Amino acid sequence: EVQLVESGGGLVQAGGFLRLSCAGSGFTFDDYAVAWFRQAPGKEREGVLCTTSGGTNIYYLGSVKGRFTVSKDSSKTTVYLQMNSLKSEDTAVYYCALKRACANYAPAYDYWGQGTQVTVSS
Repeated sequence: EVQLVESGGGLVQAGGFLRLSCAGSGFTFDDYAVAWFRQAPGKEREGVLCTTSGGTNIYYLGSVKGRFTVSKDSSKTTVYLQMNSLKSEDTAVYYCALKRACANYAPAYDYWGQGTQVTVSS
């Protein structure tokens, strides 16, 4: 059974950083694209970025490029989203999701984590 469990969210001041984790089981990360989406209150879920199975990062939000990066642990069971220079507009619930190939369209994703809240205070 494919499972994704996110962690690492929290409250941080503007300009600070957080690292989100997406721990997976029941599959191999090398076989899937991993995307990060976020959803702010009253807004639609939006794509942040996606990492292809080959390791290429595709940024869907220009506002996070240069601030958000993705890495994978050596066991390849956990993917991390490092978020630096956080801004109040980054406040949202963040989700990781799996699909065979990247797409900036949430309904296309097969598996989702439960989400983790990120709150950036100004």
